[in-house]
Amino acid sequence: VQLHESGGGLVQAGESLRLSCTASDRTFDSYAVGWFRQAPGKEREFVAAIVWSGTRLYYADSAKGRFTISSDNAKDTVYLEMKNLRPEDTATYYCGDTSGGSYYDPSLYDYWGQGTQVTVSS
Repeated sequence: VQLHESGGGLVQAGESLRLSCTASDRTFDSYAVGWFRQAPGKEREFVAAIVWSGTRLYYADSAKGRFTISSDNAKDTVYLEMKNLRPEDTATYYCGDTSGGSYYDPSLYDYWGQGTQVTVSS
């Protein structure tokens, strides 16, 4: 599956962004789709995921209460709504697709998009 992220940009602290992850060549039919982020010099870290079985949603502690993951199956798109952004949210955000049993571990993801940059100024 080919994934494409969009929606990143430069915002001020406290503002919002909505990221989109679109599957271009087939529908999502894996175990989960997740959002991760990676800042320069740091490892890729889990942000949020949607597990299709039962449509379960999971968030990193840093995302709880500020970020919301959702999907529009008709559009083969998964969104990440981010509110009250902070400078520490600055990173390249990636969406991934996994058929494995862990939504949390990036090494178990099969496909990744190219990433979209989010920069939050203070």
